[in-house]
Amino acid sequence: MKVYRKFHKAPVRVLRISRKRFGLRLKRDMLVLKDALSQEKQETKDMLVTYKRYTRKQANKDELKLANQQLADLIKGLGLGMFAVLPFAPITIPIVVKLGKVVGVEVLPSSFNNLSERKAHLGRLAQQQKRSVEKASSK
Repeated sequence: MKVYRKFHKAPVRVLRISRKRFGLRLKRDMLVLKDALSQEKQETKDMLVTYKRYTRKQANKDELKLANQQLADLIKGLGLGMFAVLPFAPITIPIVVKLGKVVGVEVLPSSFNNLSERKAHLGRLAQQQKRSVEKASSK
């Protein structure tokens, strides 16, 4: 703390800001994860409806192809769930995902492929909302 105090004039303020920034980043990441899981849930419901229609001979080949892709995504998610139960899961899951990219195998379900785009979109929405609040308060 003594070394930190020499480099910054307001070390307590810097620590508070960095702590708040971490909390906001964590909250944003959790919202993105919630969005991805809700999308996966909806796709799984659509898959089950398609399979139900297939048993009655009412589904076409395109719908069946999409349902089979969703089934593959569901199996991928269950495979990652196995690693979540193991000890050191915060270490093993990123390693498995990185190894999958190196080998050329997609380990994550399709709803988790564009998480960085979702984070950027959520950040833009937060900035727009902040600007609109600032404009409303200045009037």
